[in-house]
Amino acid sequence: MSVLAASRARRLFEGWSANLVQMMLGMTQQVALIPVFLHFWTSDVLAAWLAIYAAGNLVLIADAGLQLRAVNRFFAFKSSIDSDGRTARFYAAMLRIYWAVAVILVTLLLGGTWLLPPSTVLGFQATPDFDVAFIVMTAGMLLAVPAHLVSGLYRTRGLYGRAVRLQSWAMLVAQVGQLVAIATTSSLLAVSVVYVATQLLLLIYLLTIDAPRLFPFLRGARATVSLRWSFGQFRNAFPFAVANVTELALLNVPVLLVSAFVSDRVAVAQWGLTRIAAGLLRGLCTQATLPLAAELGHDYAVGMKRELQNLYARGSVLITLLASLVVSGLLPFWPDFFALWTHGTIPYDPWLTVTLLLGTSAVAPAILALGYANYTNRGGLLVRTKGLQLALFLVLSLVLIPPFGPLGAAVAIVASDLLVQFGLLATIIIGQTLQHPLRHVSFLLAVMGAVTLCGWALGTAIRLTVPGTGLVRFTLECVIWLAAVALIASPLLSKGLRDRLVAAIPA
Repeated sequence: MSVLAASRARRLFEGWSANLVQMMLGMTQQVALIPVFLHFWTSDVLAAWLAIYAAGNLVLIADAGLQLRAVNRFFAFKSSIDSDGRTARFYAAMLRIYWAVAVILVTLLLGGTWLLPPSTVLGFQATPDFDVAFIVMTAGMLLAVPAHLVSGLYRTRGLYGRAVRLQSWAMLVAQVGQLVAIATTSSLLAVSVVYVATQLLLLIYLLTIDAPRLFPFLRGARATVSLRWSFGQFRNAFPFAVANVTELALLNVPVLLVSAFVSDRVAVAQWGLTRIAAGLLRGLCTQATLPLAAELGHDYAVGMKRELQNLYARGSVLITLLASLVVSGLLPFWPDFFALWTHGTIPYDPWLTVTLLLGTSAVAPAILALGYANYTNRGGLLVRTKGLQLALFLVLSLVLIPPFGPLGAAVAIVASDLLVQFGLLATIIIGQTLQHPLRHVSFLLAVMGAVTLCGWALGTAIRLTVPGTGLVRFTLECVIWLAAVALIASPLLSKGLRDRLVAAIPA
């Protein structure tokens, strides 16, 4: 293996290992903490927390695409004469824009929630402290947005794994704090305050300690920011903003729309919990693509076409295989897990689960296409495709949610994903990047279908034959399925077989 390949492999595995830890903590936040919350809260209060959590994540659209604009500029500076100097000046200027945006939006948020209380809009008037908790969550997350700039700098300087590790430590501290808060106060507000406080502490650490230590050229950097230059950054960031808004909307807006249109609070909680599974799957695929996207962006910037094609083709298959394998295990065992997870207080909806999971798995290859487009400055393509997807999703949601409830929201998400993100964005990117795009897409569909159907059938057979009830039965089912999958995959331990399979991937 060449030095370049070894260095790339090290960065990729470092990024993936850090992302794996972050995903595990994300599962703890959205899965493992739910039974604890239900022990202290009613399903109505849990539904309120899920709405507040979704709103806190949704306000990250305040980034307005500026992070990816900065990432592309940082990549461009790497080939300039005064790389560190130009990076420092641009960083200082963008940081001023970030703070201005955060302060303005927090002010507007306070005024808007005073005129139109969130509890009235979302139907949580009976939940104590909902409005204050909503404001704390959303305002705090807005003030934490400048951390995106630091994270973008780390990605372009080969420190992607470090940024994720620091975020993971913050998530761990936040989860411990939430457990203490709910056990001692049972307060929705206290849990929200703890969650936000850790995000703000991470921001302070990144800006004042970690980034200046790693990049001394940032210290004392000054930049004059004019209104014309600032508006120019927003104009250039607009395509990335459209893409990010669409992704965040698909993850969080459905929770708020279902809360607003569906009067049954149990159905709202059911939707929020089922959506978590699809959201975690989408997040897993996204996290797996981010280190790949950074490497692809580097190859594109320096003109390494052959390396780019090979990495994209193999990365696309990896993401598809990952999503299909996870879904093939979730589909047969999710009903048992859902009953244990919610203590049987919230009913399971099989159609909702199957629609969300299969739809999310099918669009997995398009997640890499989106990451690659973001890191190669494909602004025009992003505006057209993600703007169309957002419009289609909103129209379908408004049409389908009132009559069909959560299932209508699921259909709106999946349809917009398949028709636009996969049908347009992914096919265009694959066609422009690879030499054999049709063969590659056919290969992906074959992998997706084979892995999903085989794993699902295996899990169903295990579920029908394993005796017992409760946690013991569920654990035994999972252990048997994992052991069977490991046995089936054991031939991949042969390096010769792996090399032949990798060589068979159409690029």
